[in-house]
Amino acid sequence: MLNVADLLASRMTSPGPALIEGATGLGLTWADVAEQADRWAVAELTGPVGLALADPVAMAANFVAALHAGVVVAPLDPAAPPADQEARIAQLGLRALVVEAGVDTPAGVEIWIAGRRELRLVGGHAGPMRALPASPASVRAIMASSGTTGAPKIIPLTESQLLETAAGVARHLDLGPAERGYSPLPLFHINGLVIGVLSALVADSSIVLERQFSRRSFWTTVEQRGATWLNLVPAILAILGANADSEESRPRPGIRLARSASAPLPASVRERFERLTCIPVVETYGMTEAASQITANPTGAVRAGSVGLPVGVELRIVGSGTNPPPPGEHGRVQIRGGRVTSWYWSAQDGDGRPGWAYRHAVDDDGWLDTGDIGWTDGDGYLYLVGRDGDVINRGGEKVQPREVEEVLLSDPRVIAAVVVGRPHSTVGEEPVAYVLATEAALAATDELTADLQNLCQTSLSRFKRPAEIIISRSLPAGPTGKVRRAEVRAMTRRPLVRTDPPAADSPETR
Repeated sequence: MLNVADLLASRMTSPGPALIEGATGLGLTWADVAEQADRWAVAELTGPVGLALADPVAMAANFVAALHAGVVVAPLDPAAPPADQEARIAQLGLRALVVEAGVDTPAGVEIWIAGRRELRLVGGHAGPMRALPASPASVRAIMASSGTTGAPKIIPLTESQLLETAAGVARHLDLGPAERGYSPLPLFHINGLVIGVLSALVADSSIVLERQFSRRSFWTTVEQRGATWLNLVPAILAILGANADSEESRPRPGIRLARSASAPLPASVRERFERLTCIPVVETYGMTEAASQITANPTGAVRAGSVGLPVGVELRIVGSGTNPPPPGEHGRVQIRGGRVTSWYWSAQDGDGRPGWAYRHAVDDDGWLDTGDIGWTDGDGYLYLVGRDGDVINRGGEKVQPREVEEVLLSDPRVIAAVVVGRPHSTVGEEPVAYVLATEAALAATDELTADLQNLCQTSLSRFKRPAEIIISRSLPAGPTGKVRRAEVRAMTRRPLVRTDPPAADSPETR
């Protein structure tokens, strides 16, 4: 069974930095990370410990060091406002917080200062010790889900789950010592840590880490640091492919693939990016409950529109109960396996009192319902159509937001689109589209709106067409760029009462 201690011991003589900061090119070798792990072992921290470091190399090194030391660690957003940080500390029952020097720290927990080669106690008092309940395996990390469709869930993961997933990624991408990834994704989310950092550790390769994505410096940094593959999300791919006239939009022969995850990848976004850069995009699908990767397209057999084949998990599509859906219909995506968590984390016991507890995430047969809706083809490739709770019921007609969003995103002036249901006094809900446009398009929003309305008219059935298209300079999004659909939906929670006759294409006129 893979473990961090053995991996670091076997990487002690690896040449060159393994964790590299994109902005400076400076970094740490795996031997340096092993030395930081020794500092954690000497410190004897008692978890769970919050880890909130803005320096991506320090964040990655200390996360690996905490795993090596056997400390339960909770990666946190270092840029979160103090109130949010304090709420998360209380939610997770953290006993200590590891931060960089000079940042404001909350009261009530032990404060440690950490860097790339530093770990020291500076003050505060450790939170109350709480005994962990019995669990199938030893928890090493507690991660928050993205929370784009509701309140984030807190997911406990073991060292084995994290490393086995990372090993699957390394095999899938054919990583080795000669490979160097580039990842501008936040390291308090599962993707950046497992797909970026831990896959590099397992493969004895290197990873370039960025504090945040920057369109202006992206290609310069990628080429200067010698990246051979990219760890990206659809929002970044959309931005990079939005300006076809830019000097940056040209073939990149040194990069063999771009991996996409964290959100559905619109076909038009993938096609534009591949056309401009000549870099093949490998779409994948994952979630925190599975330590990230669930499915992935084989690198030599990418199937357009699909998120690929299961990797290290069982997957099934169910309709009513646990029965398969009728032929030609979609169903709920369920997964099970050793890499899938069986539990959700709670900082309260079953009676609501302070204390740690778990609640089951899977059914009696070990199946976890992902909340996603999809179907599989005859070869087992998975196709996602949306989230179970996102379907819009317009007078009895069901609208899958992703279908409408794909149409809107086919216009190159659209960077992001989210379609949600708005309350309606007659039909219950009607689809409304919020569109994030390029800077050039914002100078002519009326023209863009008219063009998008015409596009929907020629591409969608009447009941699927948005009742309104709203052009925006920004949309509420998480750290990986995934739009927070729940927040967009909240923007529409004002009942609409018509005072004028319904439009000709409205469902009530059919």
